[in-house]
Amino acid sequence: MRGLLGLVGSLLLAIPLAVAAPPNVYKTKQRIDAPRGWVKHSTPPPDQPISLRIALPQQNFHALEKHLFEVSDPDHNRYGQHLSKEEVEALVAPHKDSLDAVDEWLSGFGFEEKDLIRSPAKDWITITVPVSTAEKLLDTTYHVWKHTSGDMLVRTTSYSLPSNLHTHIELVQPTTMFGRVKPEKSTIFGLDEVTDVLHTASEALPLALGSGIIVDPSCNSTITVSCLLQLYNAVGYVPSNDPRNSIGITGYLEQFANIQDLQTFYAEQRPDALNSTFTFHSVAGGINSQNLSEAGAEANLDVQFAFGISHPIPATFYSTAGRPSQFTPDTRTPTNTNEPYTDWLDFILKQENPPLTISTSYGDDEQTVPEDFAKRICAGLAQLGARGVSVIFSSGDYGVGDGNSDPATQECFTNDGRNITRFIPTFPASCPFVTSVGGTVNIQEVAVSRFFSGGGFSDYFKRPVYQEQAVCKYLKSLPKGTYKGLFNAEGRGFPDVAAQSDRYRIWYRGRPVHIGGTSASSPAFAGLVALLNDARFKAKKSSLGFLNPLLYSRGVSGFNDITVGNNHGCGTTGFNASQGWDPVTGLGTPNFGKLKGIVT
Repeated sequence: MRGLLGLVGSLLLAIPLAVAAPPNVYKTKQRIDAPRGWVKHSTPPPDQPISLRIALPQQNFHALEKHLFEVSDPDHNRYGQHLSKEEVEALVAPHKDSLDAVDEWLSGFGFEEKDLIRSPAKDWITITVPVSTAEKLLDTTYHVWKHTSGDMLVRTTSYSLPSNLHTHIELVQPTTMFGRVKPEKSTIFGLDEVTDVLHTASEALPLALGSGIIVDPSCNSTITVSCLLQLYNAVGYVPSNDPRNSIGITGYLEQFANIQDLQTFYAEQRPDALNSTFTFHSVAGGINSQNLSEAGAEANLDVQFAFGISHPIPATFYSTAGRPSQFTPDTRTPTNTNEPYTDWLDFILKQENPPLTISTSYGDDEQTVPEDFAKRICAGLAQLGARGVSVIFSSGDYGVGDGNSDPATQECFTNDGRNITRFIPTFPASCPFVTSVGGTVNIQEVAVSRFFSGGGFSDYFKRPVYQEQAVCKYLKSLPKGTYKGLFNAEGRGFPDVAAQSDRYRIWYRGRPVHIGGTSASSPAFAGLVALLNDARFKAKKSSLGFLNPLLYSRGVSGFNDITVGNNHGCGTTGFNASQGWDPVTGLGTPNFGKLKGIVT
């Protein structure tokens, strides 16, 4: 594979490129300060290939957003009337003037149509060029930057475009993107403490939670599929394998979902699913190694619980190759140095029938993702929602920023050159077009405390209408001046909901372990959403699609309010869980039985 990529890279480098100057004067498009932790390391080889993604304005995105909220509002007469792939693409397609202007600019550098990769809606153009050519295109200078972790990437802190193109190009990346996508988070606890034998029942009296919900007390120490079905009132619901329904899990950073471990998990916790599996899709060359020693804790957690809860609903696992920080000086193959989300979005938006429920347990500090780029990623996720897909993200495990309540050692500083203390939201959890899932623990449930449920307020996205009432009520309950200047009180609040996120028993590399994080709560919640879609199909209704307008209106009564706990971080105790929505556990944890009644 490396040889093939090298050959492709060589061919691309052989493209004759004109050196004629662009017809318009260049003006700065974006300039940033290098984020904390990154320093200039060296100069990249001039022939180092880099894949540039050029975003053209989506001229009718405002119309798409209007459609999205209408088809997602349970009180609207269009509820559930999702758009087709072609209808969505027509709404985000750029204006012909933008296409013509950008094509003319690229042709001035010798590019032909065969050199361009266009998205189905033509709102993205990708070209692979040597760094030296990228520098001419963007009137900039790239450097190799090194992070304190040892990661390296090729970036610049500013770039320019001809003045006539500023209205025709929203952004070009990778340029100023210094993000470091990470799981949210796969922390394995007590590897040596987990017994090979699963005790599925306790001699203690069952825990009665009201409304007929009975939970075995063993669930206080180990979370299983059975525990989640008990706790969230889904015991006895029998889903079908209706081919119209589907659930998907995304995998990044070489996290492989092992089928042998999945079968052992099924044998132990979901015997009726034994010998069933998932469909695998490779994205941008991603693989799913079945070498047991390469099984990923994150990937195993995601597929075992999402698919264990939702069986026999058709299931898919996506493995996306690459990571943002992957530059190596001795490599001459094209480097994917964007957020991997873009590659996955490219792939999934091309599909005629993407999974109707998709869970992602990865995220990044919002401030490390340039605002214009974050908004384009979020707009791509909105396209999925308009097509009837429920997009679910974990909210993170670092509370309001770094999970640290000690002011002397907190690490929450802005990236705008001021280096002032500020809460750090998580992206894409902060995108208003996704459902963000926080974490709880114990029976009765409280906000998780071994790590801290990510939550707070976006600095990029304003508060959406659907959560205006709930969030304003919470903000009014805060004592005046609380955390003044540390968060954006006008921003999109997250998480939206929560679920158990600690002591999950999974099988990992042939042995049982406990694992925790909101990367557990997200696939668990997704599994329940897939069950709700099953119930809707049985009732001859459409998929749920974008969930939030439903959740914050009719759906509120379908959640167990969590009122105990907080999410430490940035030298503070963070926000408190409280009555109603809060930026720790959102609206609370799901009651499947009640939600089923609401959506059918």
